[in-house]
Amino acid sequence: MSFNETYEKELAFQADRRRATVEFIKTVSDLWYDNSIELVLFRNQLIDKNVSEILNLHEYAGEFVQKPISIFDSVEIAQAIKDFDFPPSKLDIGKLTYEYHLEDSKYNNATAFVAEKLKEAKKNESITPKDVILYGFGRIGRLVARELMTKTGKGSQLRLRAIVTRGKVDATVLEKRASLLRNDSVHGDFSGTVQIDEANSALLINGTTVNIISANAPEDIDYTQYGIDNALVIDNTGAFRDKEALSRHMASKGVDKVLLTAPGKGIPNIVHGVNQLENNPDEIDIFSAASCTTNAITPVLKVMEDSFGVKSGHLETIHAYTNDQNLVDNMHKKYRRGRAAGLNMVITETGAGKAVSKALPSLEGKLTSNAIRVPVPNGSLAILNLELENETSLDGINAMMKKYALEGDLVEQIKYELSDELVSSDIVGSSAPAIYDSKATIVREDGKNVILYIWYDNEYGYSHQVIRLAKYIAKVRRFTYY
Repeated sequence: MSFNETYEKELAFQADRRRATVEFIKTVSDLWYDNSIELVLFRNQLIDKNVSEILNLHEYAGEFVQKPISIFDSVEIAQAIKDFDFPPSKLDIGKLTYEYHLEDSKYNNATAFVAEKLKEAKKNESITPKDVILYGFGRIGRLVARELMTKTGKGSQLRLRAIVTRGKVDATVLEKRASLLRNDSVHGDFSGTVQIDEANSALLINGTTVNIISANAPEDIDYTQYGIDNALVIDNTGAFRDKEALSRHMASKGVDKVLLTAPGKGIPNIVHGVNQLENNPDEIDIFSAASCTTNAITPVLKVMEDSFGVKSGHLETIHAYTNDQNLVDNMHKKYRRGRAAGLNMVITETGAGKAVSKALPSLEGKLTSNAIRVPVPNGSLAILNLELENETSLDGINAMMKKYALEGDLVEQIKYELSDELVSSDIVGSSAPAIYDSKATIVREDGKNVILYIWYDNEYGYSHQVIRLAKYIAKVRRFTYY
């Protein structure tokens, strides 16, 4: 075959792949908006992705399982799912496609395979949607709002009904709030529409009304006046940190549960995927989603503790600067945080090392921790230096991390990274709270000391953990197949 013939053949194949990807995107959208079935590809989101993004995700999936994952196979599996009347679900089509090839001798076609693999979905109980109130509208609040509104679908799970802020609510304030939701210097433009409704003091997000409520105190609000009842309040202000203060939300009419997006005192601190099942929402009203760093390191520490045993360790987090620091040198209650955040590396404390023990009691007193704030606006790195009970190797650790990233309770929490060239900007927008850098791990010759590098998007990844926990608290978790 000549060079030109080979080139023409390659062009034809690429055209076929892209046409198949367009068909796949339509099927993904139809399943979500018509059936409340969300497809993901090894936990990577597929809704609102373009052709190139979908093909790149398939390439990553193939490298991850070391077996080609074809877009043509994904189309076949997706179409088979669409042919069934499944309840609201979240299904990993990467895992399904991989298993289909492993077991293709057992099934005549994709329809028979899907029917067998997802038969448990039929037994899933119906879901009662939960109203959500965002108390505060800062970095985490806006990202949670974006995600909730992008993934509203038919509204079968969490429904964002109101946002509570301080100060007056007029046309100017509404437009400023809308602008901050539409545009984000780190995460880019919102993939939807945001308009203001001055007459009703509301934002219309993707055509859906979200009330903007002004209040100085949680107990002053009657949410039932807005048609909101039995709601989950997600407090992202940072102003209320203990059970007594957060209980003020429960005094509001229309509130059922409260979730704090920060470490809390006197309430369960939850890292979803690790310890949520130990705290029953039928018995507990107020929860904490812990911190972004705690959510990044705890899943990885659970793998290490369960697999090798952790004698002791130190956490050093290289953290993006936050709004708590000064833009230029000025007074601050913390000495070093008063120095210009965009110009300095700033040593500060973190409670993440101690906080881990709230989710993993076996690590009580075993970890020390510190933090260095650095001049990037988002994207952080946790370095774990661990002394182990049992000897291991680099291959042993990587194999174990890959196993947990592929199957089990931590598949949403741990992303196994294959790249040799990963830098902080590459992980911005990752929904996993912990990105394990497999190429950076160091193991001492005796196999008893390891250094692990865990990247995390301290805004976006954490926001997804908040939403996962919110769904658990609200009891709107769908059938999942990972």
